Amino acid sequence: MPNPLGPSIQIDPAFPYYANRSAESIVDEIELAGYRTVRYFVTEEKRIHGKLLEALQKRGIFVWAMTLGNGVYTTGHLPKEWPRWQMTLLKPVEDGFYRFSPYSQSYTAWKKNALAQMVRNYPFDGLEIAEPYFPEWNGLSSGVYGDVGPLARLAFRKKYGSDIPDFKYASSANYYKRNTSLYADWVQFRVDSVNRFLAEMIHGAGGVKHARPGIQIATWSVAVDHGPDSVELIREFQGIDAPSMISAVKPDVHFIQTHWPDWMRPSLKANYVTAYEPFTRQIRMAHPQLPLGIQADIGSKRNMRRSTGWLRQFRETAGKLNYATWTAYEYHLGRYMYEEPPLPLQAKRVGRNIVLLLFNKRVDESSAENPQHYQMSLRGAELKIQDLKAEADGNRILLWSALFPQEPFELTLSGIQDTPSLWLFQQAKANKVPRNCSVTVPPYRH
Repeated sequence: MPNPLGPSIQIDPAFPYYANRSAESIVDEIELAGYRTVRYFVTEEKRIHGKLLEALQKRGIFVWAMTLGNGVYTTGHLPKEWPRWQMTLLKPVEDGFYRFSPYSQSYTAWKKNALAQMVRNYPFDGLEIAEPYFPEWNGLSSGVYGDVGPLARLAFRKKYGSDIPDFKYASSANYYKRNTSLYADWVQFRVDSVNRFLAEMIHGAGGVKHARPGIQIATWSVAVDHGPDSVELIREFQGIDAPSMISAVKPDVHFIQTHWPDWMRPSLKANYVTAYEPFTRQIRMAHPQLPLGIQADIGSKRNMRRSTGWLRQFRETAGKLNYATWTAYEYHLGRYMYEEPPLPLQAKRVGRNIVLLLFNKRVDESSAENPQHYQMSLRGAELKIQDLKAEADGNRILLWSALFPQEPFELTLSGIQDTPSLWLFQQAKANKVPRNCSVTVPPYRH
């Protein structure tokens, strides 16, 4: 089995960048970027790019299926009853994300069955449930806090014989800041609820491990740089206690996800995860043998996109802090996609008359398929190849000519552009291959 650890990258094939290109071209690009482990972001359990999964695994790349535990961005694939699964928050919010209650038996059963069916139908090497937490960081102040609905109240009363704390009226005897004992029970109740939900997904009857006993499992928690109380605040606000989560689920690896108060900072330094050591220390004390991973966001907002240099420093910091693996959301969102030119990284002879060029990124079809953008020379003398044809496929360009020499020759490129219309933040100006950009085509061997 391929190594599930080491450098990894998150990809979401639902983005336009991955559409209308072959699975092989996506794998070429990911592999050329240096990744041997991929975390495939699953938005709908029944809509998996099976050819991409197969192509990745054929190259020996370990593929995690990464799904969200606390909700969805689209609801078209859900049963009609899904509105009854929703959490109740202190303050209604419409941000495009539908948050589901772990106290909904119907949601729990549906999610468990959906994950079990997915890993049964698609041979992912591993499965991980990210963001299983309750909303939200500082939610008691913002109002984006839950679940405080009838399902949560019923479950709390069944366990503690009391209504949940009052979060609205300071004069109430059960106001959360006044009745601290009740609030402590509530905080622990939420931690237990997250852990129970995850354990049910993985180990419950008909769950993931029943469907695929040997599949690797990763758990996820979040970390934030908010001073000495950060670990307790994450536990209090969002029900995340990583050591007890790990004890409940017994994963093969645990990931620490960068929380949005940190990743949204435009000036975030690449070594910021050194501030997460209180979270890491807590986990390692309880589970010293468990491999740990760290995750960064490299481009979800326009003003915080991270460069290749930033990502390199992040990777080096992760190594110094003894993380066994790291990942980033999401491959094509980094600043490098917007700023770095398309470059040919490899040239291959795939036939007597066929040359395959592999680029560091996706190239624009119209510019790549223009024969005038290619000049060839052999031992310093220009080659006139008048029958040249080109076809682009993602980061691949196939060149055909009956006049290609069998010996090595130089190929100089011009005018080939990247694909700004397919990026998350579109821009008018495309990047082009640099002047005098050339690559050596190897000899043809039968």
